[in-house]
Amino acid sequence: MKIINFDEENSVMHLYMAELRDKNHQRNRLLFRNNIKRVGELMAYEISKSLDYKLKSVTTPLGICDIQVPKDEIVVGTVLRAGLPFHEGFLQVFDRAENAFVSAYRMYTNREHTEVGVHTEYMASPSIKGKTLILVDPMLATGGSMAAAIEALYKTGKPRKIHIASVIATQEGIDTIRPVLPDDATVWCAAIDAGMNEHKYIIPGFGDCGDLCYGEKL
Repeated sequence: MKIINFDEENSVMHLYMAELRDKNHQRNRLLFRNNIKRVGELMAYEISKSLDYKLKSVTTPLGICDIQVPKDEIVVGTVLRAGLPFHEGFLQVFDRAENAFVSAYRMYTNREHTEVGVHTEYMASPSIKGKTLILVDPMLATGGSMAAAIEALYKTGKPRKIHIASVIATQEGIDTIRPVLPDDATVWCAAIDAGMNEHKYIIPGFGDCGDLCYGEKL
């Protein structure tokens, strides 16, 4: 499994990440969602470089132009609800992609909120058989929700290639999804943070992505 960490190379993505982490900027939900979306757009562009291409002849008003275009059939999959603005960023780049949605979310299993399980409730997906699956979720913390989403999507077929995209990941989360991914899968993340606190939130992270995008839930 290949891991691409954009934090290791300077780019404008660092500015978006700084604002996402800043508790003062987080007061503006629109700005927060837009930055999640912009990270998705930049990441999708970088993923596009790894696709397979074919030559296409295009008729212009003045002649014929041969252009290399992607030939992958792409499915962009998202873990609800926090993944929605991230997903939108990917669709700005892969505007012809099919879409998959999985409701896989963490549930605390003890009174102290220090142990979590994962509940998968809903899935809407085309077949991913033979296609390139890009599964996006802003936070790869424990990895449990992502692993559950991958296993749920596998029921629709075996993809030709898998990319996992997150804004912030932990090494524990990466290690959790490794057994359910093929060896040629790639994990893309804007940062890999040090770890998690006792409630399984990424540290330093930026908090609960879903709440920051859409408001606190009951």
